[in-house]
Amino acid sequence: MIKKVLIVAGDAVEAQELFYPYWRLREEGFEVHVAAPSKKTLMTVVHDFEPGWETYTEKPGYRFGWVDKEFKEVDPSEYDGLLIPGGRAPEYIRLSQDLERIVRHFFEANKPVAAICHGPLLLTAYKLVSGRKMTSYIAVSPDLKAQGAEWVDQEVVVDGNLVTARAWPDLPSWMREFIKLLKG
Repeated sequence: MIKKVLIVAGDAVEAQELFYPYWRLREEGFEVHVAAPSKKTLMTVVHDFEPGWETYTEKPGYRFGWVDKEFKEVDPSEYDGLLIPGGRAPEYIRLSQDLERIVRHFFEANKPVAAICHGPLLLTAYKLVSGRKMTSYIAVSPDLKAQGAEWVDQEVVVDGNLVTARAWPDLPSWMREFIKLLKG
């Protein structure tokens, strides 16, 4: 039976953190669905690290036209894993009660969850990080620590069913660990 993975996203999702996992998981043989606040073409952004800047820059990215479902249509029990990309999307999609229902299901069922960069903001919004060892983009670390997570600055962190990474340069190790959990 083919395993199914749900990716949750919205406008201003970081392009590489959406496209890379989408294609990599499909390449591995998983069925991949993307859910968003509405079924539309998503406008992605590119977060980059420029010389002289003390934080990332943001530029328009590729359009992502493969949104399968709105959050309200998702039955999370149909999926074996959840992936949360970063960018600015987590700031506003975390306001969705339907998304909270989805994310909580994966934690309550102890299914694999992968979050990268700003993606862990969803987990702080739903108070799911207390006692967890994890990483994220450094600017998210105060939010994680305030919720009781042990934040570490390393490429990838696996804590039980949760795989976290700092940002798009860590995509290969993040996906490698998430795929191990899915195949587990």
